[in-house]
Amino acid sequence: METDEEQRVLPFQLQFDRPVASQIKIAEWNPEKDLLAMVTEDSKILLHRFNWQRLWTISPGRSIKSLCWRPDGKAIAVGLEDGTVSLHDVENGKLLRSLKSHTVAVVCLNWEEDRQLVQERSRNILVYEDRTPRFFPPAPRVPRMPGLVSGDSGFMDDNEDSFRELSNYSHQRFNILCSGDKDGSICFSIFGIFPIGKINIHKFSVSSALMDKHADYRLLNASIYKVALSKDLCSLTVLCSAELNGSMTESAGSQIEGNGILGFHCLVLDTSIFLKRKNELHQVAQQASSIEDLNEVIRSSLSVMSKQWSDAMHSFHEKFNSLTTLIIDHGLDSSPQEEFLSLLSGARTSPPVHQFLVNSLGEVGVKRVSKVVPSAGKELQRIVLDHLQPAAEIIGFRIGELRGLSRWRARYQNIGLDEALIDKAMEKSGMLLVQIERFMRVLSSVMQQFSNFFSWLLKCIKILMQEPSDQLLPYNSELVIIFLKFLYDQDPVKQLLELSEDIEVDSETIQRVQELVRFGGFSDCEYLRRTLASEFQQMETCFKEAFQMPFITISRKILCEDLQSLFPLPSPPLSLPVTIPIAISYYEDASQTVSSCQPCRRGFLDYVSFRIPNEPSSDIANCVGIARGFTHDVSSTNKVYVSFEAVLLAVPAGYHCIDLSLYKESQIVLLLNEVSASSESSGDAFMMILQASDLPFASLSRSPCLHRWKMHQLKDSIVFLQMENQKVRNIPHSVVAPLAVSASRGVACVFAARKRALVYILEEDEDEVSDSG
Repeated sequence: METDEEQRVLPFQLQFDRPVASQIKIAEWNPEKDLLAMVTEDSKILLHRFNWQRLWTISPGRSIKSLCWRPDGKAIAVGLEDGTVSLHDVENGKLLRSLKSHTVAVVCLNWEEDRQLVQERSRNILVYEDRTPRFFPPAPRVPRMPGLVSGDSGFMDDNEDSFRELSNYSHQRFNILCSGDKDGSICFSIFGIFPIGKINIHKFSVSSALMDKHADYRLLNASIYKVALSKDLCSLTVLCSAELNGSMTESAGSQIEGNGILGFHCLVLDTSIFLKRKNELHQVAQQASSIEDLNEVIRSSLSVMSKQWSDAMHSFHEKFNSLTTLIIDHGLDSSPQEEFLSLLSGARTSPPVHQFLVNSLGEVGVKRVSKVVPSAGKELQRIVLDHLQPAAEIIGFRIGELRGLSRWRARYQNIGLDEALIDKAMEKSGMLLVQIERFMRVLSSVMQQFSNFFSWLLKCIKILMQEPSDQLLPYNSELVIIFLKFLYDQDPVKQLLELSEDIEVDSETIQRVQELVRFGGFSDCEYLRRTLASEFQQMETCFKEAFQMPFITISRKILCEDLQSLFPLPSPPLSLPVTIPIAISYYEDASQTVSSCQPCRRGFLDYVSFRIPNEPSSDIANCVGIARGFTHDVSSTNKVYVSFEAVLLAVPAGYHCIDLSLYKESQIVLLLNEVSASSESSGDAFMMILQASDLPFASLSRSPCLHRWKMHQLKDSIVFLQMENQKVRNIPHSVVAPLAVSASRGVACVFAARKRALVYILEEDEDEVSDSG
């Protein structure tokens, strides 16, 4: 008996057993590296190496509901309670991007990439190449300096290198991030940053013909559990709980309506548009996401410039406001500008001006302010030249590329690239460059006049104090007059940096602009009335309108192909959803014939495994279901349906399935707790691996029907698992979900109820077991 126990323990080697500070609720292995990301009950994200060395810990400040890795393992997506999906860098956990595509909790995430890219390049199929690096240096970064106000897209100002890496990877790989929320909405974003579609499963209906009746089915009160894109991006598998609503029409024409009870359903959505138009979508998404990055550079640059200039003007007015107070205290009815003009004209210096220049301001005060304002002006010029202007120029080039693509209507009109909207956005990008040039001219003029004014004041102070002033810089009296009239209590630089009201422009200037329109190139005669900030806002609005069209177009082309009702669910209170361990994976199907006319088909077969919740009235209890063949080839005109099959596995008596995971080569890993009559757990657990492809799958009908559950059709052919016939490992702890399995590394991490993490090596030499026996 002891020898049998040793053989039963040997299949999985325990690598280590470590304590965890808090109970883990989500855990996912990195697909490319020996890294494990975990989410604690208090919504902290921990990243550990295989040796359990902790790399970093972050806390988003909101409840975390889901997590997944980017296919290359260099970024991690996190779904939050408030509907936000945030992307974090694997190196340090810092925020790369934050998208608010949902309004409620994001409960599941799936990130899949195009696996065909290398093969296509080897076959010399046209693959998109970004031409921008040929003509421009690397894109400018968000300016790093105090006072940065981050934009709405959620960039980290101190992490541009990480985000640049994220964007550079997007040049090479076409990937799609899917996110599902608890209200039934699913969002799709290319590269995880460019929204390209959104659907809601409540809006889909599936038709079915049953003898002399025709039925249309819809889901009510649906809540998504899991989503998974197929390897070829053609299909999306959605597992959800919902009520199935059916509307039947008999041959006589009468209608019968009925609602089903709450159940667990599987939908298959046709996402073949991602495969059929991946080259077009890749080009549009790359240009659009790069434009959005550059918009963030401009937005942050304007914010920094506004703060820098505002601080400088605050220092100026803080010094000179005391002159107004002195004028009032002396009972004079004049303004500071009038007093300074009187001083400039050579008239007698009034007592308040004398007191202000000699005592309040003084030589030190003038020199201090004369450094602050020009310094801010130079900083603004630097930001424009290093950040804002290069970003606007690259935007102009990229929108020009999109404009060319939009004219290729045969390929790009059917994904929503609208030529008129792109043309409008291109004109606005050109106007932004004009506004930048205008701003630089205004800024240069203002800086010159401030410097001239300060030189004059310094000379006045020297004369009033009877000190030599020969070594001072000369000044221009006309510029002093202009400064006092237009700049002393006005701020044209600030006006251009803010979303202020229309700028006043004389009619003669407007007429000259209208005459220039006749020469072509632009049609906007009102740009002089707008500020730099409002011009940027208008350009950004045009981009949103242009990129909204592909979003709407692709969303309409994502259709429901299939709907299967798997098993009924108990009806819990709304605050207590049913927890169902689920795993979805795709394995190469060697039995499937792949035709030569379909080079994009890889012969992948979907496997879905799930634990069926126990119900007192149910015919099946303590069972695990495995289904395969939900998806089929929707990438071709002649759809090739794969047989829909399933099998029911009865967990051995005295055990309860805590979690499960599909592994590789059609294997499934089960995590079982030993239970007794007096309690749910007796303190021990077991991990089991079985070969799913060897199980006796039974074919099932694809037709949906009210109150007819697919898994209940298998109640007479349940497969009873025998512990002694499987590869099983005893775990001397009571365990809890999740079970984290890495197919690429061959390891599994199990979490004990008493806050411990146990890592097992699943890949093992079979001779070791036999030799030990």
